[in-house]
Amino acid sequence: MKAEYVNSFYQATNSVFEMMLDVQTERGALRLQEDSLPSKDVGVIIGVTGDFKGSVFFNFPKEMVLEMVRIMSGMEVSEVDSFVSSAVGEVANIIGGNAMTILAGYNYTCDIATPQVLLGDYKSVALTNEKILVLTLITPIGEFEIALFLKE
Repeated sequence: MKAEYVNSFYQATNSVFEMMLDVQTERGALRLQEDSLPSKDVGVIIGVTGDFKGSVFFNFPKEMVLEMVRIMSGMEVSEVDSFVSSAVGEVANIIGGNAMTILAGYNYTCDIATPQVLLGDYKSVALTNEKILVLTLITPIGEFEIALFLKE
């Protein structure tokens, strides 16, 4: 997987978190994961089509998602309900759209599908039989992962 893929999603995430949440992101570990990815509490899957195909999986802990929504809405939230899942899905959608715009600067033509939000006690996510590139991002409100399942 090319560095442009990872860098595009990192840049897009950093920009969206800074703009929407006034939160800085720091790049953590980058690793290859075999088979499936252990899940956190809230996941968002976005399909990618075009010059490369696959999916991007945002993997968030519950407390981070609740804090994100509190910052964006100004409301205290204690459970991941339809409002919270819609908000986190939209954040991932904006990040995905921004990443596609950045990738267009590298002459890739791609598009994203509607985000699918996963909630609950699922233990792992397997979207491919290929290796998964996982980027950990560290913020003052929590640590989360972006997993890239992309092929040209």
